[in-house]
Amino acid sequence: MNDRQVELLCTLGPASLNDRVIHWLERAGTSLLRLNLSHTKIEDLERIVNFIQRRTSVPICLDTEGAQIRTGPLADGKVTVRESRFLTARARPAAGGQFSISLYPAYIVGKLQVGDFISIDFNAVLAQVVEKDDDEVVLRVLNGGEVGQNKAVTVQREIEMPPTTEKDLAAISIGARMGIRHFALSFARRASDVDAIRAHAGAGATVISKIECLSGLRNLGAIAEKSDAILIDRGDLSREVPIEQIPEVQKSIIQQAKAHGAKVYVATNLLESMTSAPTPTRAEVNDIYNTLVDGADGLVLAAETAIGQYPVNCARMVVKVVQQFQQNVSGGARAIEVRPSDLTSGIEPHGGRLVSRTLGPAEDLAIQDMPVITVSDDELTDVEQIARGTFSPLCGFMDKACLESVLEHNRLPSGLAWTMPIVLPVPKESASRFATGDRVLLTSTSGLPHSVLDISETHQLEPEVLARKWFGTDSREHPGVARVLARGGHFLAGNVTLIQPLPVPYRRYDLTPVQLRMLFGHKGWSRVVAFHGRNLVHRGHEAIQIAALDRTYADGLLISPVIGHAKSGDFVPHLILDGYQAMLDYGIYPPGKVVLASFITYPRFAGPREAVFTALCRKNMGCSHFIVGRDHTGVGGFYGANANRELFDELGDLGIEPIFFDAVGYDTQSERYVDINACTTARSISGTEIRRALKAGEALPNWMMRSEVQDVVRAELMMKHAVFQD
Repeated sequence: MNDRQVELLCTLGPASLNDRVIHWLERAGTSLLRLNLSHTKIEDLERIVNFIQRRTSVPICLDTEGAQIRTGPLADGKVTVRESRFLTARARPAAGGQFSISLYPAYIVGKLQVGDFISIDFNAVLAQVVEKDDDEVVLRVLNGGEVGQNKAVTVQREIEMPPTTEKDLAAISIGARMGIRHFALSFARRASDVDAIRAHAGAGATVISKIECLSGLRNLGAIAEKSDAILIDRGDLSREVPIEQIPEVQKSIIQQAKAHGAKVYVATNLLESMTSAPTPTRAEVNDIYNTLVDGADGLVLAAETAIGQYPVNCARMVVKVVQQFQQNVSGGARAIEVRPSDLTSGIEPHGGRLVSRTLGPAEDLAIQDMPVITVSDDELTDVEQIARGTFSPLCGFMDKACLESVLEHNRLPSGLAWTMPIVLPVPKESASRFATGDRVLLTSTSGLPHSVLDISETHQLEPEVLARKWFGTDSREHPGVARVLARGGHFLAGNVTLIQPLPVPYRRYDLTPVQLRMLFGHKGWSRVVAFHGRNLVHRGHEAIQIAALDRTYADGLLISPVIGHAKSGDFVPHLILDGYQAMLDYGIYPPGKVVLASFITYPRFAGPREAVFTALCRKNMGCSHFIVGRDHTGVGGFYGANANRELFDELGDLGIEPIFFDAVGYDTQSERYVDINACTTARSISGTEIRRALKAGEALPNWMMRSEVQDVVRAELMMKHAVFQD
């Protein structure tokens, strides 16, 4: 049992027959993709199979209609039939309604007898045949309810039916011609049914016989002997077996089938709640786990992946439970290591865990007697991001060995990739006052007690040397260089503890990495692509954001603009956030696909180093992908066009995948956003031109910036508010 491989079978339907879901179902570990012929038109089958085969190498299984009675089409897709009324059931398919329906296959009407009890749509309606004609019967409704089209109908006596329909035989022929080798036989009743489908499927076919009626249960041994696998459809089986007996019947079927050498798969209601909710119930998880304990070789998702809202999440949840089961089995009798609940997508923080260095409510650091160092807001925002885990695995400001390792190798001393120096520069006289082991209080320029630093080292490095290694230049035209030179070359290192964050006026959009991970989990997002920016949103940004969503098959987009102090002439932070909020308010982004969360930090203008650094920060926020633009966080012409790609390639797998974009322009001929270097008719989207025009009160074309965003700026200008940073 320890080495048992558990298979995952996923049913494709309206919710999953698309590039994104097929991509992620394969990535989740799906073993077999199921097409339910009861819900697939024969004229569509070849097109659907072609669509799937072009997108994945996961094999396809055709699940036959089999010996099952179903309701025919209904004018409105469903109808409510009232108790004590009469309902005509016809052989000829027609759009049914309140007083008449049709049954499929057509011949079944001729097999009904006066007095037969009929339950429709999982016992929603119970009726009795009271009159019979050549091609129709009259039913007296004994228990009313809602009936859907193409829903199962059960007659309370056994009716002889062939094991496959004409549609099944046509589908098997198409499937065999297209290389499909897996076929599921619905309502297998006897061993000869398996022989019949093998005769049509051809040599080498894998036949999965579905046990979903009493006849199949009685002949289970003979059916299993002839089959490659048995599939327990607990839903249809519960029409004929009391539901309270289903758990024990499941155990018995698994034991018997495996004794005859057949694999066993279990289907129906594994994660039914997740057809409309991003997380399962505890009962569902318990059911899956115990089904594995029973010895099931595979688990089948049906409605969950065919019509549910969260098909990929369902597949991943099954995989999680299987992995937990296998881990527990391989561990033998040892105690289970219980870990805290994590609703997130499973994106591991950089270094393995999220750092938390925030003062708890019961803690007391006795700050009254501590020596004080006044620190700029930039460094205090670094403290905040360290403390809340955005800069994980850092727990504080870097010592000299760590700093030099990052500068020389883009790695921490442990070997973990890290590209951005995080240092606390202080005046020379402050550095000389303290030694290893001292504890100091860091305050803002306004005197706010902000955080505590436990000093592990004081060190120094010539500012020119630091700037050159950090930014690849010592030009004072570079704003990052100018900042380093202004702060000097003396530094304090050590772990930090946050007391209270800065009173930044944009906290309404502030979400910590823990909170973002919880939000993504609540939304059912397993794959999130992040966008980092420091400018007012324009159509170029929007184009690459939507393109990244499509390219990565992500569940959602995190827009995470920097709102710390930037360089003179940049838009003020609240305007950037208000612009994005307008995009959300007017429904411009895909509904339910975007989270806006501010990133309280400041731009370093470090080019490739900062591209990697900002990606790692979003990894800690729970993102799986990160958008990297043409000149991501660069400035002027200091960094080459391919520098970002080269550094990402050099560092290897970072646990977050970069999505690269070249400069985007608008092609006036095709009216699309394109790589500006690859299109001679494309017009550029210039940030400089946008700032100039808005400042002058000129309207920008809608292809450059949406009018909804321009209106936000115009309103600020009308109220005489500043729109650019000093």
